[in-house]
Amino acid sequence: MDGTEHLESVGAVDVPFDPEAVTIDDANVFELLEPALQGWWLETFGEYVPENEGFFTPPQRGAIPAIFEGTNTLICAPTGSGKTLASFTAIINELYRRQRGVRSDANAGADDVDDQEPADSAGLENSVYCLYVSPLKSLANDIHRNLEMPLEGIESIAADRTERMGEIRHAIRHGDTDSSTRNKMLEETPHILNTTPETLAILLNAPKFREKLRTVEYVIVDEIHALTAGKRGTHLAVSLERLEELTEGDLTRIGCSATIEPLSQVAEFLVGCEKAGGDPRPYEIVDARFAREFDVQLECPADDLINTPRDRIQDRFYRMLHEHVQAHTNTLVFTNTRSGAERVLHNLRERFGAYDETNSGCHHGSLSTEVRQDIESRLKSGDLEVVTTSTSLELGIDMPHVDLVVQVGSPKSVAALLQRVGRAGHRVGQTVTGRVIALDRDELLECAVMLKKAAEGFVDSVSIPENAQDVAAQHVYGMAIAEIRPERAVRATLERAYPYREYSDAEWESLVRYLTAEYAGLADRNVYAKIWRDENDPPDGEYHYPEFPVGEPLIGKRGRLARMIYMTNIGTIPDSFTCDVYTRATSEWVGQLDEEYLDTLERGDVFVLGGDNFEYRYRRGSKVYVDRTHARPTVPSWYSERLPLSYDLGCEILAFQRAVLEQYEAGGPPRLRAWLRELPLDDNSVRALSRLIDHQCQYAGPESLSTDERLAIEVVRDRDEYERHYYVHSAYGRQLNDGFSRLLAYRCAEAATANVRVAVADNGFVLSMPLNRKVDIEGILEDIDPDQVRKELRAALSGTDLEKRYFRINATRSLMILKRYKGHEKSASQQQVSSEMLLGFAEELAEFAVIEETYREIIADKLAVAELETLIGALEKGAITIERQLLESPTPRGFGLATLSASDVVLAEDESAALQAFHEHVIEEIGEQSVRGLAGGSDDG
Repeated sequence: MDGTEHLESVGAVDVPFDPEAVTIDDANVFELLEPALQGWWLETFGEYVPENEGFFTPPQRGAIPAIFEGTNTLICAPTGSGKTLASFTAIINELYRRQRGVRSDANAGADDVDDQEPADSAGLENSVYCLYVSPLKSLANDIHRNLEMPLEGIESIAADRTERMGEIRHAIRHGDTDSSTRNKMLEETPHILNTTPETLAILLNAPKFREKLRTVEYVIVDEIHALTAGKRGTHLAVSLERLEELTEGDLTRIGCSATIEPLSQVAEFLVGCEKAGGDPRPYEIVDARFAREFDVQLECPADDLINTPRDRIQDRFYRMLHEHVQAHTNTLVFTNTRSGAERVLHNLRERFGAYDETNSGCHHGSLSTEVRQDIESRLKSGDLEVVTTSTSLELGIDMPHVDLVVQVGSPKSVAALLQRVGRAGHRVGQTVTGRVIALDRDELLECAVMLKKAAEGFVDSVSIPENAQDVAAQHVYGMAIAEIRPERAVRATLERAYPYREYSDAEWESLVRYLTAEYAGLADRNVYAKIWRDENDPPDGEYHYPEFPVGEPLIGKRGRLARMIYMTNIGTIPDSFTCDVYTRATSEWVGQLDEEYLDTLERGDVFVLGGDNFEYRYRRGSKVYVDRTHARPTVPSWYSERLPLSYDLGCEILAFQRAVLEQYEAGGPPRLRAWLRELPLDDNSVRALSRLIDHQCQYAGPESLSTDERLAIEVVRDRDEYERHYYVHSAYGRQLNDGFSRLLAYRCAEAATANVRVAVADNGFVLSMPLNRKVDIEGILEDIDPDQVRKELRAALSGTDLEKRYFRINATRSLMILKRYKGHEKSASQQQVSSEMLLGFAEELAEFAVIEETYREIIADKLAVAELETLIGALEKGAITIERQLLESPTPRGFGLATLSASDVVLAEDESAALQAFHEHVIEEIGEQSVRGLAGGSDDG
């Protein structure tokens, strides 16, 4: 077996894996294939020599035999390594075998083939055998096109050999499929159906097509890493259990992922439990994540990102990018925001005559479908030299000509980095080439750690939502609509899905009380019962459900329009809208804000809109009211658009900073530079990082830098603004810091009897209060009980805009508010108004499922409460110490927190000036001599 490949067999519990105990070579795999498939592989991939390995890629070598045996399989391998083809090969082989086997008739000649019935009579029924589920419509479309090549090739080879083979039909069905095409699928049903999670849920409740799914034997979940961490994945997990039940438990599940961790947890998510709350079904993991060669390096346009003029940094950056593009065939450039993608393309075209509309383009989610599809088509054909994008091309179409990926700034996780750079070198055997360009010092350090950990095989772990009541509400409603069933059977189906394996009696009762509208007053607010629950007792001696035991609690649907309501309202992707912004004093309209950005704002926060500063006051429905102000912005404009730093990578950054300090204390900047040069960093990156650490330690000492064993806090008195700032250097990522800052701000406001403003970033947060107020920050931290964190966060969230927005989202998902009803559609802003009318009433109801889910989602999923509890516990036990310093100006590692801005290709001039002012203060404190020594220091050591 190839040393880069691991095949792990797992039953109900994990067992140790010994690579030497398993031998899978190309000959084993090749011999499994039917003659026509063997012929297609030879025709497509070249001559097969049994003694030479490499005919099949590592994921194919591991997955094809496992799927052939009907084993649930998770395939984890880089983009372009053949994992999707590995998934389909064994399935096509089996379908072809059945067609060929049943059709083979010694008395029938080749001329008789045309006189026979359609393929259904030859072995395959007129129904679905394989479901391919993709998170993206574009990916489903691409796979659909890519299936045509092997199927047509196999049919052609079979015909040349006079082998009898019936047609294997395949089709695509998602939200864009027209009704005529959908109806035709009932008459001539595809044997392989490509779809999305939402369409699968609809098909499970479509009376006619539901019957076509009873023959499904294989389910492929592609790009599973894009689903597991959100409620789309939760929804799909329950759909798979409903499908398993429909097919009477004969499903083989295959998951495909490029970069994900932990593999065992993701595999268990894929396969579900054998019985409610029980052990996972057996599965195998094909781990070929590092089966391809990676060439990824970090670059920086200057070795001094503070003193080098901003326009010079920009010039060097675009020159570097231009040279990279010219040295390659097709280049994909990722930025961290949509506006950044637009800006990079614009500047490339403005600065260099080599780029225009014919050979360059931009792709992101705000562009029209037609524009995106045009870029995808031209990228796939190799007609575009460079395409800029944000996140929209992380997944999706095959791009065989892309041979370089450039990442501008930090992608915020190792998994995202590997996913993005994996788009290059898409052909088997090609080296994956990527360049990461950092434009500020915080991201430079972040990216250095990211590349170091990627080279070591590290991948950030995924966090899977658990016991989501809104998704449960949809599926219980759907199961009740499909048929009257025992309550225990409905609950058992739910609890066989991995996210509900620990679902409690209390949670189930809360859910059913909501769905049956047992709460007084719901009907008065147009929230009606969706299901009924009753014991199967014969009224007046008449026994209505003889198929169930007497006394068995049953569940069924309520209302004649139940199916219509369900089919037009299910799904988990929330609607969003923009809010109009008005001044309180004059009711002047000043612009619009995305509501996701409003999640970040608290009363008193200052933001920039249209070049002016505004202080946020309150929101009413889709209207936001503000006051004009000259105060410094506290929340940057890019905040809601960027992905947060992963918690795992944050922990690695803190451990890296401890290692950096050890090198620095052992031999100063020369020793540190020599150590950094062992990493995939260019010389500018090494020097810039060394300068950052040297300035930090000279200005405030090594203890001013947070590590995995120390939490550093700076207290800075800003006499100009008459404020006291607490810079908390918790580099655990924005999600944890959002919860951590809310927890501390809530307590600090009580202790100081003053308003506390909060500004949050990935590498920490800032608490600001009037200069004449101060708090014992260490004492407050030490007094927090880890067991009370969730309770205190809930109290801090009550009444906030964040709570209001998530209540609307969950009320809509739970079908408490209907987006569509009798041909009328309610916009997101109208949903918000409806939800605010319901919120006060709902909060008064005991253990109301929709309210409980609102707080669970915010606290557990958005604010990373489990990780926050771990941090608070470590502080309580002394495993992490607290180091507080009183300073006149922030340290170099605090500059980013002080300005709360970031480089998405271009830094604002006012931010640059603020950074320069902070830097000059640091230089004055540490003295010019050390700076000259650093700048002219030798590279020895």
